[in-house]
Parts: sequence; structure tokens; C-alpha cells
Amino acid sequence: MHFDAEFYVAVGFTIFLLVLLWAGAHSKFAALIDSRINRIKSELAEAERLRAEAESLLASFEKKREDAEAEAKAIVAQAKEEAELIAAEGKRRLDEFMSRSVKQVEQKIAQAEAQAAAEVRAAAADAAVKVAERVLAKGAPGKDFVAAGINEVKALAERARYVSN
Repeated sequence: MHFDAEFYVAVGFTIFLLVLLWAGAHSKFAALIDSRINRIKSELAEAERLRAEAESLLASFEKKREDAEAEAKAIVAQAKEEAELIAAEGKRRLDEFMSRSVKQVEQKIAQAEAQAAAEVRAAAADAAVKVAERVLAKGAPGKDFVAAGINEVKALAERARYVSN
């Protein structure tokens, strides 16, 4: 019988497999694969738990963001409302101030007009008294004397008007 190298390799491989089976390598290899499977399953479970936790955190942050946006909108709306109220109050106060100022100016103008009229009357009365004194001092009224008195009264009235303005 003729045995070549392939036969010896086949016999050696078979003996090797029998030794491995007798030593229990198949159970150790199966245990090693099972432990690897269990470790991968636990890693997958941990990854699933972490994913669920991340989704929960994401949902809570989304809710917080929505709440913050709603609160910001409410704050902006309240600020606009307060600004409108402040603007309305300012306009009302400005209108009141303007009406009081206009009334005060009108009162001052009326007082100035009354004072100017009183000054003009007083100046006219003084001028009339002076003219009457001159007429009475000279005895008989003359034509030139009356014209001079009228001119003097006009000049005094003009000065009174200039002073009142």
C-alpha cells in the first residue's frame, strides 16, 4: 500500500479532532461562544436602555424648550401691553400739560392785554389832565393848542402800546 502526504495529513487531522473532542474543547468553544453571545446581548440591552433614556431626555428638553418659547412669547406680549399703557399714560399727561400750558399762556396774554389797556387808559388820562392844566393855565383855548394836545395824547398812546408789546 502506498501512502502519500495527503493521507498522513488526513490521519493527523482526524487524530487532532479526536483529541480535541476527548479533551472537551467543543464544550469550551461552545461556552466561549455562548459567553460572547451573552456579552453582546447585554451590550445590546444596555444600548437599548441608553437609547430609551436619551429619547426621554430629548422629549423633556423639547418640552422645556416649548415651555420657554411660550413663556418668552407671554413676556413679550406683556411687555408690549405695558409699553402701550405707558405710552397712553404719557400721551394723556402730555395732553394735560399742554392744555394747562395753553391756559396759562392765555391767562398771561389776557393779563398783559388788561395791563396794557390799563396803562393806555392811565396814560391817556394823564395826557388829558396835562392838556386841561395847560388850557386852564393860559386862560383861553386856542386852535394850535388843541391840535398840540391831541398830538401829545397820540404820542403817549403810541408809547404805551409799544411798552405793552
